[in-house]
Amino acid sequence: MIPSSGNFTRKLCPTLFRSLPPTRKTPRNFQTSRAHSSRNFHALNPHPTAIHTLIRPISVTLQSTTVANGRRRSSIAGVSTMANGGDNGVTFQLTPSSLLKIQKGDITQWSVDGFSDAIVNPANERMLGGGGADGAIHRAAGPELRDACYKVPEVRPGVRCPTGEARITPGFRLPASHVIHTVGPIYDAVPNPKAYLTNSYRNSLRVAKENNIQYIAFPAISCGVFGYPFDEAATVAISTVKEFGSDLKEVNVHYQVQSCPMLLKYAFIFGNTLR
Repeated sequence: MIPSSGNFTRKLCPTLFRSLPPTRKTPRNFQTSRAHSSRNFHALNPHPTAIHTLIRPISVTLQSTTVANGRRRSSIAGVSTMANGGDNGVTFQLTPSSLLKIQKGDITQWSVDGFSDAIVNPANERMLGGGGADGAIHRAAGPELRDACYKVPEVRPGVRCPTGEARITPGFRLPASHVIHTVGPIYDAVPNPKAYLTNSYRNSLRVAKENNIQYIAFPAISCGVFGYPFDEAATVAISTVKEFGSDLKEVNVHYQVQSCPMLLKYAFIFGNTLR
């Protein structure tokens, strides 16, 4: 048992702890749903008898507290939590010059400086909008985004961005300055989905580098209706992001989840992958 990890979890998810009874047992609804992963999360952590066990790879004693840009930040041996409660996430030191953040919330509202930041859109090959995050990004950006996507040359009839590739457009009405569109694989429809997903992340980061993007936010590419198991996708994402860590100041993995248990699950997977 790590004595400080409970305190860390309380800071990250105070709402969860207000609803839990005073026991070390995991709440009944903490199980990972099959919709998120066909290889249950408990295969990674077969004995999740306590919430703090779940985040053991990134749980250590809070070392110090400083003030930066008006926010109190507690440093945790390469991991930090924003004490103002506004970020709702976990930060990892990806390289000496870049950060990796796991956050929950609406990716369409994310931005850093409005001119060197980009969000990644999990698009389809037509690039003209769709459901889920793709549709939300198109709605938030306004009709100008669809017009810009329509002008992207087709590589074959009906295909502007083949699976695994990436294209860039302005962000228009979005807070972020650019949108990088990539098409992830449908998990059960291609013989090697890992290769395609790796290319989606790698090409998105390559396009970011070519366009002087310093801050980038990714959604969970292919993990929605495309059926990619989250634990496998997270490993691919971090392994690829690490290749480009020195080229970016900040990489946000911005998952639109509203539950603290899911956020902690993501932090556990990413923490293990970065070890």
